Amino acid sequence: MARYRIVLLPGDGVGRDVMDAAKIVLDEIQLDAEYVEGDIGWEFWKKEGNPLPDRTIELLKTADAALMGAITSKPKEEAARELAPELQGKGYVYFSPIVRLRQEFDLYINLRPCKAYKGNPLNYRDNIDLVIFRENTEGMYAGVEFYPLPDEVRKALLLHPKMKRFENVPADEIAVSTRIMTRRGCERIVRAAFEYARANGRKTVTLVEKPNVLRETGGLITRIAREIAREYPEVELWEANIDAMTMWLVKNPDKYDVLVAENLFGDIISDLSAQLVGGMGFAPSGNIGENFALFEPTHGSAPKYAGQYKVNPTAMLLATKMMLDYLGEKEKAQRLERAIARVIEEGKVKTYDLGGNNTTLEVAQEVARKYREGV
Repeated sequence: MARYRIVLLPGDGVGRDVMDAAKIVLDEIQLDAEYVEGDIGWEFWKKEGNPLPDRTIELLKTADAALMGAITSKPKEEAARELAPELQGKGYVYFSPIVRLRQEFDLYINLRPCKAYKGNPLNYRDNIDLVIFRENTEGMYAGVEFYPLPDEVRKALLLHPKMKRFENVPADEIAVSTRIMTRRGCERIVRAAFEYARANGRKTVTLVEKPNVLRETGGLITRIAREIAREYPEVELWEANIDAMTMWLVKNPDKYDVLVAENLFGDIISDLSAQLVGGMGFAPSGNIGENFALFEPTHGSAPKYAGQYKVNPTAMLLATKMMLDYLGEKEKAQRLERAIARVIEEGKVKTYDLGGNNTTLEVAQEVARKYREGV
């Protein structure tokens, strides 16, 4: 019996291309694992009215970890139009599979390393090495929204004096999204950031928030961060407003170690930081909970490139490295990262975004060769 059970979720578009690249590397690594494929993505939405079928949820419950390619998401109305004719008008509503997975399995940590590898011509600077902890289940992405605005919700909101000016706006002319943050949610993401900093010799944790405007939610996580920071005297807590942080990351990205933020703000700084180290082709992501984790590249499904094996697989291969770390296979993880770094540094085998003409699979094959050689 294999030591690990890993679910592969290729998804849509180029998700399948980069998953094929990951398989090449996994075959070389020879991890003691059983790999099973699960159903997820746009085709299942169109055929079944559910982009994340219940059978996939049940399959994931049997796994140690999952590796996902990419999935397509579209706005509510457009998604409804693409349903199979027999499903039209039956009340199916599209909901993001990755958001549901995060909430279903309580994958509260979204871990986003953003590292500039030597020789990458797309690096903004060569000395960037950030790690972002984004709270994954609450905040602005909690999913509690209203449109049209129900009367009972309006009445509750009118308890706040600043809601008074919206009192007479018609229900179908007002939408409400909530930012829900709990003490538990704030505590565990901030503590995870500090624990990572301590374990990896990082000197600072920067809380990215906006408590001067979002006084209650931003104030809550700020107070909690200050409390927790006292338990880690070797790690300094910095605080930054989200708007200023976008400027400072461009100005002095090498100044920062670990960043921590709620869901929306974490999403913003993660993508900005990814661009500093070459873009989404170099940006892996881990969705991590207490007993399960899912790893993925952060790029989209890029349907126009599907099946062409044109896209850069580096983010997917780095996500595979993150999965190995999570499973405790530290030596294999480090060896894989060295292999990826050497391929980037040599610049002989590269995809179109780096000025090359190699395929997705050729890059994966070169990484596998470097792994085999133990560079």
